[in-house]
Amino acid sequence: MKWIDVEDIALALLEEHPETDPLTVRFTDLHKWVMALPKFDDDAKNSNEKKLEAIQMAWYEEHKDANE
Repeated sequence: MKWIDVEDIALALLEEHPETDPLTVRFTDLHKWVMALPKFDDDAKNSNEKKLEAIQMAWYEEHKDANE
C-alpha cells in the first residue's frame, strides 16, 4: 500500500484498531499507525495533511458502517 491507497489504508486501520474512533486520532499518531501497517510500503515523507485527512475520513466512514 502507498499513501494514495486511501480506502485500503482505511480498511487496514479498521482491522488493526477496531475499537478506536478515527476522529479522536491525532495526525501524528495516524501517521505512525499507517507506517506500521504490515502491507504499507511507502516513504514517510510522501504523506501530508491532506492525505492524512483523507485517510482519517475514509477510516471514519468504514468505522461508522461497521458499528451500525
